[in-house]
Amino acid sequence: MITKINSCGLRGIDGYIISVETNVSGGFPSWEIVGLPDTSVRESKERIRSALGSFGFVIPGKRIVINLAPADVKKEGAYLDLPIAIGLLTASEQLFIDESDLCAFMGELSLDGSVRRITGVLPMVIKAYQSGIKKIFVPFENAEEAAVVEGAEIYGVKNLQELIDHLVGNEVLKPVSVDVNEMFSQAARCALDFSEVKGQENVKRALEVAAAGGHNLLLIGPPGSGKTMLAQRLPSILPDMTFDEALEATKIHSIAGILPKDMPMILNRPFRSPHHTISAVGLSGGGTNPKPGEISLSHNGVLFLDELPEFKKDALEVMRQPLEDGMVTITRVHGTYSYPCNVMMVASMNPCPCGFYGDKKHDCTCTSKKINAYLNKVSGPLLDRIDLHIEVPAVDYKDLENKDKPEPSASIKKRVNKARKIQLERYNGTGIYSNSQLTPGLIEKYCVLGEEANGLLKNAFESLGLSARAHNRILKVARTIADIDESRDIEPKHIAEAIQYRSLDRKFWA
Repeated sequence: MITKINSCGLRGIDGYIISVETNVSGGFPSWEIVGLPDTSVRESKERIRSALGSFGFVIPGKRIVINLAPADVKKEGAYLDLPIAIGLLTASEQLFIDESDLCAFMGELSLDGSVRRITGVLPMVIKAYQSGIKKIFVPFENAEEAAVVEGAEIYGVKNLQELIDHLVGNEVLKPVSVDVNEMFSQAARCALDFSEVKGQENVKRALEVAAAGGHNLLLIGPPGSGKTMLAQRLPSILPDMTFDEALEATKIHSIAGILPKDMPMILNRPFRSPHHTISAVGLSGGGTNPKPGEISLSHNGVLFLDELPEFKKDALEVMRQPLEDGMVTITRVHGTYSYPCNVMMVASMNPCPCGFYGDKKHDCTCTSKKINAYLNKVSGPLLDRIDLHIEVPAVDYKDLENKDKPEPSASIKKRVNKARKIQLERYNGTGIYSNSQLTPGLIEKYCVLGEEANGLLKNAFESLGLSARAHNRILKVARTIADIDESRDIEPKHIAEAIQYRSLDRKFWA
């Protein structure tokens, strides 16, 4: 007898339907799994054998062939244990399922028959629901994560016997549901606040602009000036996530297997801060079985690179294309995998190895050769992809002793949210969430300059020797500054401020 059971697999960030076809026929007793299974899938035979035996089911002493279609795509992971077990039971006539074409199963089996948590449930459930499959059975620990897909009928399964009892109508499971709006209302707030940072008002303004438009940012200053402290408080002013942004971020964390058990959805923008010893693969993603790297795990959030020149050169250079395209593409023998990486890259660094080059209060002990070698660890093409270059001077004593309370993050965030709302309304239906994502065509449409503003930009372009990419990024930043001011047009003062944020690299890298 031949049966077909629906399941799902992963290809990059997206799911795809897998049809588990099982044939139990006469002949010499054997058990074959075909359709490009990897080792974890082939080993499922022993897990399934033990799990079925735990509940009194038997493996028929016949020829068993299980085909995982489509057969030309490699299948990885233990999530196919559950559909293979159900397919085997139905093909051997130990279980009967009505409307099996409207059901999908995914889950890893333990030897005692319990169903274990798996990774990548959310994109698989989304694909199953889009394919017309209404009832989806997932591990109990993944149920809330899967239930964020509106309209899907999600059932959390603790063990194989519980699932079988439901399918035969003995003990019916209740669908799992979650209130997404309530989840967003209870999202945790950042514990760090800009009210704790004294002085550095110009830097706070630059961070506000970066947060409002999703722009990349570089902080340069001596040790102890507060670069890391400021960057760590950036999440407290980032705009609230939309549901679509949260869904995309959750899919990536689910695939990577780092979604917290008590958090079915990523509700706050990710803030990732990898150590400078990270490899190029760790940063961009990859491996034998490709997984998303830090730049993708920061999707719709912030990737903070502290002590930028200390990162390996190949790791920094591998980010150039993803920062430009918002997508990482990894090619392997068995296929090509793409992971989105629309991130705000925030980096910090000292101006020289000792940290005091250009500082008014301390003498720099570095030779010009050492300074140049240190700065040149950050290449020109990478620097050109950073929208705002900000100098962070040492804090004055009068600022530290000032008893006035600095502006809290909540006040700054209100302005950021207002600016981001303007952008969401402006780019509605284009798939763009912020000014940093503008394409050249959209820049031409939404970043129109008056005669005075255009003359100002022209003079800066020629005197500073800016590239065409830098020209476009100045326009994007100016558009963001105008949005903060709630100005429909980009005025000369907005262009002037945006140019100011692009001139620092000429001071250190000239």
